[in-house]
Amino acid sequence: MFQGMGKDTDALNHDLGFDASEVDYMLLSHAHIDHTGLIPRLVRLGYKGRIYCTSATYDLTRVLLMDSAEIQEDDIKYTNKKRAHAGLPHIEPLYTTDDAERSLRALQAVKYQQWFKVCDEVEAMFTDAGHIIGSAAVHLRVTENGKTTQLTFSGDIGRYGDAILRSPDPFPQADYIVMESTYGSTLHAEAAPADDALVEHIRQTCTVKKGKLIIPAFSVGRTQELLYALNRAQLQGKLPEVDIFVDSPLSMEATQVVRTHPECFNKTVARLLEIDDDPFDFPGLSYIHTIEESKSLNFRKEPCVIISASGMAEAGRVKHHIANNIDDERNTILMVGYCEPESLGGKLLRGMKEVSIYGTWHQVRAEVASIRSMSAHGDYEDLGQWLSCQDPAAVKKLFLVHGEYEVQTVFRDWLHKKGFQDIQIPERHREVEL
Repeated sequence: MFQGMGKDTDALNHDLGFDASEVDYMLLSHAHIDHTGLIPRLVRLGYKGRIYCTSATYDLTRVLLMDSAEIQEDDIKYTNKKRAHAGLPHIEPLYTTDDAERSLRALQAVKYQQWFKVCDEVEAMFTDAGHIIGSAAVHLRVTENGKTTQLTFSGDIGRYGDAILRSPDPFPQADYIVMESTYGSTLHAEAAPADDALVEHIRQTCTVKKGKLIIPAFSVGRTQELLYALNRAQLQGKLPEVDIFVDSPLSMEATQVVRTHPECFNKTVARLLEIDDDPFDFPGLSYIHTIEESKSLNFRKEPCVIISASGMAEAGRVKHHIANNIDDERNTILMVGYCEPESLGGKLLRGMKEVSIYGTWHQVRAEVASIRSMSAHGDYEDLGQWLSCQDPAAVKKLFLVHGEYEVQTVFRDWLHKKGFQDIQIPERHREVEL
């Protein structure tokens, strides 16, 4: 699902570029909505196959797709109300909750590191990608006319030494690799200083300026990483005494799913669980349940921290919090992940002094800050480490996807120096014969 692409977003999401009914199987890398959000659309357009994924992805996808479908239905009601006033015909949603429910019935959970049969000619295996709970790289063994070809799709690759998750697994030699490239030209700062930076933003905004710290954060992955960092700071006595609110029902559900999959945690979190039964909870943390409770935060005068979705500030409750706090210089809007340039978060990061939110223009007087090192995407060194288990000479073609073209060209040059020869940056909807 495309998000934050301005006026092109709807068209990009409506046009899959292929006939959904001709697809036989789906292997799902992870639950993030940019990877799962169009599955109900695919089903709506005729897909009838199974959807294979890991156990944690199975649980998270069930939460995310129903939430997304409800948003689709609510958005279309608002749109059709405006169209009716203008004398225009009603339009259909991208998909409905019925489409989402049919999608969820197709999900089938499989274990990491075990080859399983997809059909007579194809076997598949998932290896941990270290990106979010349940994330996986997808590996295929395709046998045709007695010859076996190995193909790998990276999914989204996480960071080595992540605060919560296991590092990405090595994987079998591939003939062809389809690889994400989100941060292919970026080197992240160390993870530990991100915790210190987070605490310092809380101190400066809430203790010194007596303002509110608004943190747009994706419900899956980033919110849990923030809570874990804050819990750790509290255990170390570094966290200022301030009320911290998570204002996202979806984040609450996602955090509960994360709690139920400790098998995905790294050894550090496993050791912490021996002395702390919940690494995502601490004194001063409250969850906001109702819309009324969410609105009441706008009238709160005391300093506080509000963590709310979405991460790019394109939708959800966080957009209202930004609208209500952006014109006060005591407040800070802290971006902690990637933002599409045309999203509200992207515009704030570009330093725009005036932004439109729900049709109203707002002066940006609040401080806008970012902690880029909290990304769940690996930087180019992480991506290179993920590829280090491969013999570059044995990889016939490597395709770079899921990234901006300028970044991909830099990453392609870097990979050439690592010995990979045929590196392609395919355009959307391009077909390649292997």
